[in-house]
Amino acid sequence: MKVYRPAFTPEDLQHYHRVVAHSLDVRSHFDVLIWLQGDIQRYLPHEILIAAWGDFDSDHVHHDIISTLTGVRTRDFNDSTVTPLLTGLFKKWTEFGRKPFNYNAGESGFLLADSALQSELGTALLSMRSAMVHGISDERGAHDCLYVTFSVNDTYTDDERGAMTMMLPFIDMALRQVEHLPSQLHGEGAHDHSAAVRLVVAHDLSEREFEILQWVTVGKTNPEIGLILDISEFTVKNHLQRVFKKLNVTNRAQAAGKFQALTANV
Repeated sequence: MKVYRPAFTPEDLQHYHRVVAHSLDVRSHFDVLIWLQGDIQRYLPHEILIAAWGDFDSDHVHHDIISTLTGVRTRDFNDSTVTPLLTGLFKKWTEFGRKPFNYNAGESGFLLADSALQSELGTALLSMRSAMVHGISDERGAHDCLYVTFSVNDTYTDDERGAMTMMLPFIDMALRQVEHLPSQLHGEGAHDHSAAVRLVVAHDLSEREFEILQWVTVGKTNPEIGLILDISEFTVKNHLQRVFKKLNVTNRAQAAGKFQALTANV
């Protein structure tokens, strides 16, 4: 069967190569977010990306949620919240021959389990009109991986479906380079030996403090961090004061330097 490929101009190819090259630089969830919300949107437009892995037949599935939408974060939803939706899409992907396919929800949007309908993710998915589903079949490992992009657009085009085929190996590779979030540290697959985990444990950082420290390290200001995390600038400042005390530093430059030094081997 012929596999569809989008027709790229020479300019498109150069741009595509730059996007792919940037995937090699991904090291954190924030890197993934910046990468997916940047030039890759030209080929694969979406508001939410959910990555899932595990045993879909037994509903033993883990997930990561990547989005700029307020409150739509991995840490806010346990695996059981999104598993029914993901296992259903995995089944459809298998029935479709394990090729990328579009799922158009129309005005009804996408539904989560009843317990999550009133959550930020539940509300966001109700506003999504289409999804594109594709996966990676892991023949040597213990699980498959499923990737679902959700969009407010009515449907995905053939070009975008072709781009999904080409981009997915790089998206998969990028996410495999990323440590688990602090909220996932005690779950299955957490890497308790990592420098990032040691930093959190040794200095008693909360998940929010660790998150703010990462944004400080990439140069974001307090107002910018507040907008990203949907909290006030005053709250960001208070969190940072506690971070400074815990890290035994006096300013954000010292905190960023210490963070970079302690996580250099992540």
